[in-house]
Amino acid sequence: MTVSRQRVGAIYRKELREYRRNRSLVIGMSILPLLFCINPLITIFALPASSSTGLRQEHVLLYLLGIPAIVPAAIAAYSVAGERQQGTLEPVLTTPIRREELVLGKALAVLAPSLVIAYAVYAVVLLCVALFAQPVVVSALFRAPDLVAQVIFTPLIAGWSIWVGMAISTRAGDVRVAQQLGLIASLPSVAISTLVALGAIPATVGFAVGFAALLLLGNRLGWRFVSAIFDRERLVTGVRA
Repeated sequence: MTVSRQRVGAIYRKELREYRRNRSLVIGMSILPLLFCINPLITIFALPASSSTGLRQEHVLLYLLGIPAIVPAAIAAYSVAGERQQGTLEPVLTTPIRREELVLGKALAVLAPSLVIAYAVYAVVLLCVALFAQPVVVSALFRAPDLVAQVIFTPLIAGWSIWVGMAISTRAGDVRVAQQLGLIASLPSVAISTLVALGAIPATVGFAVGFAALLLLGNRLGWRFVSAIFDRERLVTGVRA
């Protein structure tokens, strides 16, 4: 299957313009990451130097992998249901663009701001920890494997959340319902990252490779699945399947 980069790019740019105009969506993208990381930061700042030994057995900052699970799900849930509700989806559906290209352009438009937010929040958290936490706590938290895991798994988890959110958005008739279901569907990814961060799931190389391979497969199949259920006629006419 050949995908037109020009058509995908056109959808990508259109979606980003729509997101910038949607104030509630922008506010949500800003608030969700802050709520997610405030409590861990307060806890880290309050940790005494004696806690550094226990921290070396955990991967606390991997908890922030919950951000690329939650934020994309909320945006992706809006991508179809929100546009349909506002009446801006129908003109696009009447164009000759293939549904695989339309879905891919929408997904990339969700992925871009999600990655910017996730990486920016992670950088701010690292800076705050370096400035305000105990030096031995900082040395226990700042580890190269955790940084590499954050860089690699952020787009993989974000991509999976996007496909789940878009699948829900494609079938939902109301944007609020789609966003609520999207957030609920993102909880398993949040739970896994939290369990790894707390040491309940061993952060081994084998687990990392297996989880990454599973996410890569899920992202590939997710694109195919969402494209398959993206029914132009139903979305234009409003008839439920």
